[in-house]
Amino acid sequence: MRFIRIMLVVLGTCFLLSGTSVSALADDHEPSPGFATMGPSPAGSNNWNCIPSAEHPRPVVLIHGTTANMVDTWAELSPQLADLGYCVFALNYGGAREIFNPNALQWGIRDIATSAKELATFVDSVRRSTGASQVDLVGHSQGGVVARQYLKFDGGSTPEDPSKNAVHSLVTLGATNHGTTFGGLQANAKQLSDMGLPGDLLVQAIWGPAGVQQLQGTPLLAELNAGSETQPGVTYTVIATAHDQISTPPEASFLTAGPNSVVNNIWVQDGCPGNTASHAGLVRDAHSLDLVKSALDPEFTPIPCA
Repeated sequence: MRFIRIMLVVLGTCFLLSGTSVSALADDHEPSPGFATMGPSPAGSNNWNCIPSAEHPRPVVLIHGTTANMVDTWAELSPQLADLGYCVFALNYGGAREIFNPNALQWGIRDIATSAKELATFVDSVRRSTGASQVDLVGHSQGGVVARQYLKFDGGSTPEDPSKNAVHSLVTLGATNHGTTFGGLQANAKQLSDMGLPGDLLVQAIWGPAGVQQLQGTPLLAELNAGSETQPGVTYTVIATAHDQISTPPEASFLTAGPNSVVNNIWVQDGCPGNTASHAGLVRDAHSLDLVKSALDPEFTPIPCA
């Protein structure tokens, strides 16, 4: 009974989801008023006058995860990439207003397919603004799934002619590519369902509708992974940590390469067995971020493990 009472209290914290999502960018070379609704940007990002260099010709677009935002997620990586000479862009997506604070937005909780369309609009604006034909994407947690949804269904790739792909490379960190149990939360939700209670609402209360879509065995993930898990002409680097307690089991993040694509599945502990990066720590851990930089630029020289 105590478990049920706790779960019902949690259910009471559900978000008030409005019928209209927070838009990303309009069809223009400059950020639209919709971009201003995203709030502040991480240091080093969203300089809409940035022109890619010959050394780093592709802008990098950073995509946060569930209930996260671009400032907190990319506080480390964004300025580091900018210092290396990249044009760096980041967005907030999937926003809904909080029930107890309607003036505040919680990001990354709405329908993943809708969020992928927001990403598509944002990437189109980045390409127009910078003049780049392609971008590289870096996604943490749900951000990796949103990126893959965009690649497969919303114009990120052109399978019949990969030279026209809008995306060259995707790097993911702790992505929920094959679903997650959320460290046992899915089992708790099933327990509620077995009692005749709305178990999915438990997950939605904590992680929003996007959290429900990331559970193992959901229709969205089944469709996303059907046929081929990758898109032709795209290079994938999938980074996971053995200490992940959110994207669980952590090995479910890894992808299988389809035709004309490359997949590098990497444990943060490969070569650094003592690394203890958590799910959230993947976007702050020095070795993890060096793996991202190496994926974006094979000439990058990472710092040896301490």
